[in-house]
Parts: sequence; C-alpha cells; structure tokens
Amino acid sequence: MEARVKAGIWVSMALRLADIGGRSGAVLRKGDPDSGGILCVLRGREGLVVLSQVRDAEGRPAWLRGTGPAPIEDAVADAYVERQVKRDPDLWVVEFDAPDLVPPFEGKLI
Repeated sequence: MEARVKAGIWVSMALRLADIGGRSGAVLRKGDPDSGGILCVLRGREGLVVLSQVRDAEGRPAWLRGTGPAPIEDAVADAYVERQVKRDPDLWVVEFDAPDLVPPFEGKLI
C-alpha cells in the first residue's frame, strides 16, 4: 500500500495543477487537513460529475464517479455532497472547471 498524502496538501496540489492547466478550482468545504477524504466536483459543459476519493483493490488511490457516469444537474450534485458530508464531516469538497469532465490531476477512475 502506498503512503497517504495529507488531504490539505493534496488539495493544494490539485488546485495548483488546475491553475497551471488554465482551469479554475476552488475549495467549497474544508475538511480535516490531515486525514479528511476528498470529493471533487467537476463542472462541465453538459453538467456536473462528483468524484469520490477511494482506494482500489490493491490499496492505491483511485476516484469513483459517485454520481454515476452521466453528468447531473447542480441540485443532484449538491444533494450527493450533502449526504456524504453528513456521513463524514471531515470531507473536503473541491470544485474544478472541467468543460470535458476530465479532472485536472492524474488519477485512476473506477
């Protein structure tokens, strides 16, 4: 299993990568700076996708399309995020401008 990067550091890195790529990003909700989980909201032309930080079967970091494969509306994404935050109050929520619904950082999508 790979070592885990602190959530606050990961969020800073992802925002920087978005900036370098000419995309905007913003922290919508700060979670635990050390061990909080992360939700990434990708705002595209066709709607939103919410990615949830998970681990794959080998324990490597990966991202799950928590809201499904198709883009959704703002209200559906907001409801999903709200449910997840109720379950885990340490969650970070970060939003990125992603016209193509591709995250500005590298990561395995499952």
